[in-house]
Amino acid sequence: MPRTPTSSPTGAAGAPAGTLARRAVRGASALRGGRGPRPTPYQAVGFLFCLVMLLAYWAVPLCCDAGQHAAVVERLRADLFHPRHPMADLPGAGSPYYSPYAVAEAVFARLTGLGGWEVVRLAGVLNLLVLLTGIGRLTRVLTPRPWAPVLALGAMTLLWGTERAWWSGYLNLMSMTGNLGYPSAFAIGLTFWAWALTGARARGRAVRYVGPSGLPGWAGYAGLGALYGLILLIHPITAVAAALGAVAFVAGWQRPWHGAVVARWAVTAGVAVLVAGSWPYYDVFALAGDGSVDAIHRQLYEHLFGQFWLALLGLPALWLRGRRSSWRDPLVLLFVLDSLLVAYGWASGRYTYGRILGLTLVPLQFALAVELAAPRPWGRARRALGLTAAAGACAGFLTVQGGAVLPTALDPLGLEQPSRWPSYAWVARHVAKGEVVISDGHFAPRSLPGYGANLAAPVWPDPALDERERERRLADVRAYLSPDSTGALRTAIARRYHARWLLLTRWKKVPEEAVVVAWSRETGEVLARIGAREGVTR
Repeated sequence: MPRTPTSSPTGAAGAPAGTLARRAVRGASALRGGRGPRPTPYQAVGFLFCLVMLLAYWAVPLCCDAGQHAAVVERLRADLFHPRHPMADLPGAGSPYYSPYAVAEAVFARLTGLGGWEVVRLAGVLNLLVLLTGIGRLTRVLTPRPWAPVLALGAMTLLWGTERAWWSGYLNLMSMTGNLGYPSAFAIGLTFWAWALTGARARGRAVRYVGPSGLPGWAGYAGLGALYGLILLIHPITAVAAALGAVAFVAGWQRPWHGAVVARWAVTAGVAVLVAGSWPYYDVFALAGDGSVDAIHRQLYEHLFGQFWLALLGLPALWLRGRRSSWRDPLVLLFVLDSLLVAYGWASGRYTYGRILGLTLVPLQFALAVELAAPRPWGRARRALGLTAAAGACAGFLTVQGGAVLPTALDPLGLEQPSRWPSYAWVARHVAKGEVVISDGHFAPRSLPGYGANLAAPVWPDPALDERERERRLADVRAYLSPDSTGALRTAIARRYHARWLLLTRWKKVPEEAVVVAWSRETGEVLARIGAREGVTR
């Protein structure tokens, strides 16, 4: 009597003989596919993107805020427990730059012997990996469609605007060439992970992740709270957006609500506050009333349409999500909450809240990615949306973003290139770490502290230094550099701040009491020793 076959020759139950049965992969996403060796679409595209982005990031000189972050590493490297002010010869107690992220960088610098600039550069590799895995994990929670994370990555890096948007925390291609090594990039990557883990718990689904948030019961909620607390310490303004996202995912997906559920989420919030409040280097909650950086961030609200209008192509997808699952869809809620906070920042003059503008685009970009990852055949509306999104991505690439990754030799269009700041390593060969420099111009004061030098007047506000004192120092530097200044005034200012060096742009005249030591062929700047003839010493 013939036996009834229970499996085919390929091992698939009920499959006809001679056919290859393919095991269905459910929930394919960022870094996991099926059990076979074939990579998922996001694994393949993510690897190529990582390679191209790192090559582009490595080809561009570090600029802008990189000098500040390199200075933080240098100060912690010199004294891990009691670092000096990042930019001045002053105490550094209370500076929010001394976060767990910065301390980890300093420990790495001590172990390897690397300087601040090198550590900030290498941090871009880690930050990019955290970002890419976070994107994949978040889209996996939103949808099992395997192409969704690929489209989310494309939308997040290309669908911004047709004017340059360059700021810390902005994740378009152009901005990432400069800020990929910043703490904000790492904090945003952790935020994507936190949202993914929050959304999975709110939906009652297990997340395939071995770590604190994957532990059963109360421990998982506590681990999630520790993650949010860490984000708050690393980059407080990103943590504000992270908290809004947590509210959106919990309010949108948590069912049912009862006492135990409320208690678990209260544990998450409580642990986040406890972790943030226990950090010994600075009080993160004191920053809530600090408006010293609001004036700097006012420019975030300028040219909003030109910098962000391509992201609005995601509005139809977001509207469809709200129509299908009501206003409680997490992406809809997140976009509304972020928009309200940005509007509050403008209306109240607390322009620092504009720093979350980059994350405000994420619901639009991810909603569009999920919608366009739907299996075919597509209806007429989805085809139109796909064509519009593709045209928008091309417009973003050809107007602003393409120059970030396309070498000049291969660029027939003359695309805009990333910012290229001069190096001041030639100054570091003469100025010892800890010595004070008086400098003018835009680039030098923002770069010199990264080599270990101090400034007489820091260019960035910092809660570790009273803003009135910083303004007084800036006024003294302007008085020193004024053409009408006298030798006696310059000597008094130099002695007041223990300044031993002067770095001047080519438009400034070197004072008669200064001795020129070196100059730059690239920028024409002159480095001079001051006080040598008057016996000014530290």
